[in-house]
Amino acid sequence: MTRTGPPGSSQNNQNNQTEEEGKYRPPEYNLKRYFKSIAGKDTINLSRLWAGSLILPGTAQIYNKDYWKLPVLYGGMLGFTYAGIHSNKLLQESGESRYRTQRSIFYAAAALTYWGGILDGAVSFKHHKEVLPARASIYSAMLPGLGQAYNGDYWKIPIIYGGFITVGYFISSNNYQYRYYKNQHNLATTPDSGYTGGASAETLKYYRDTYRRYRDYSILAGVIVYALNVIDANVFAHLQEFDMSDDITATVTPAIIEPLDYRFTKNTAPSLGLSLNIRF
Repeated sequence: MTRTGPPGSSQNNQNNQTEEEGKYRPPEYNLKRYFKSIAGKDTINLSRLWAGSLILPGTAQIYNKDYWKLPVLYGGMLGFTYAGIHSNKLLQESGESRYRTQRSIFYAAAALTYWGGILDGAVSFKHHKEVLPARASIYSAMLPGLGQAYNGDYWKIPIIYGGFITVGYFISSNNYQYRYYKNQHNLATTPDSGYTGGASAETLKYYRDTYRRYRDYSILAGVIVYALNVIDANVFAHLQEFDMSDDITATVTPAIIEPLDYRFTKNTAPSLGLSLNIRF
């Protein structure tokens, strides 16, 4: 028979405190534990593994025991980076535009190899859950819409990219207008510039500042669309863990009910009663 009390009573608070004290609290996670986890001597969650691999690419592959991927990852990153540096050197020496294109391609390939290594670490992470919220969040953070595909919400992908396309259009349009009025304002305020427009410098300044503000708002809207894409993937991955069945479990046990507060009652003797726990 358990001792209990009304919500807010000293006995109820004591029971809650006892439950909290009885819970296992793992030691604080630090850099030492991270490297122990990579060595296979400790566990690590996907979020920490992903964050660590952003700084030290390849650590996720070591934890996942995909050792053969390390030379592919570092060979690609270092090889493409060296090729980009070499192309940049040739560009400085000759000035030929083809070396500028080659440099951009090689640097992009190095960045893509790094990105692929980080994503591979999240894909190969083993977990007993079929849908892992951290994995869904990482997927959408690295490639918008991928987390929704992971959750099976394919219909959301066109909405996400439709939002990005709309935001991109407004950023481009507002930036074009901003640059136009900025150039016109510079001409209007420069002596002997030959400016023949009908608008005054103050009017041009007003439109310049307005379109610059609109452009910044559009960029902020893009950040919001990106954040909502990640949040949506995480939330709906969590929802898949809920038990949606009609099964409701109720447990009735005898209990000793303590008074709400001994200071405000004359009857300090506990009473016999029933404790009802409902799980749904």
